[in-house]
Amino acid sequence: MSLINYASREISCKIVYYGPGLGGKTTNIKYIYSKISPNAKGNLISLATELDRTLFFDFLPVNLGNIRGFKTRFHLYTVPGQVYYNASRKLILKGVDGIVFVADSQVERLEDNIDSLQNMLENLQEYNLNLASVPLVLQYNKRDLPNISTVDELENILNPQKLPSFEAVAIQGIGVFETLKAISKLVIRNLS
Repeated sequence: MSLINYASREISCKIVYYGPGLGGKTTNIKYIYSKISPNAKGNLISLATELDRTLFFDFLPVNLGNIRGFKTRFHLYTVPGQVYYNASRKLILKGVDGIVFVADSQVERLEDNIDSLQNMLENLQEYNLNLASVPLVLQYNKRDLPNISTVDELENILNPQKLPSFEAVAIQGIGVFETLKAISKLVIRNLS
């Protein structure tokens, strides 16, 4: 749920990167953070758990324009990848305006992707949200590795709704900003 700050004339939107552990959520966030102008972003905050971490920062994009005279500030979050941190995963989804589901393209991670996607849908349901009310973009990460599922296989299993999806190699920045741009546009369209 977007927050409106009338004093600063800003609308704050929350985008959450969701997916299985070690799938590339943190790599996406760190790459984006490294490429955004220092005067347009806040600090990168990392909350570490014993085996995983949650990252977040906010930024004010310069080229997305205004909505009714308000600037749009995006707050990007990752969830812990491990499902046993479900309480944290659920809490981070509270007030979400858009989600990027980062799937690991490796064949052996397909079940982890399915489990994580199902977990995300269940957690959204706890807040009476669903994919009709929250924009979702899928990213098929690690496309540079040898043992990967085809995009068609991933689409059939993870994206039967035919939502926007992107191939990525987040560690190289490939597909990272395309994914962010797509979810940002959907979030802004959802505000209108």
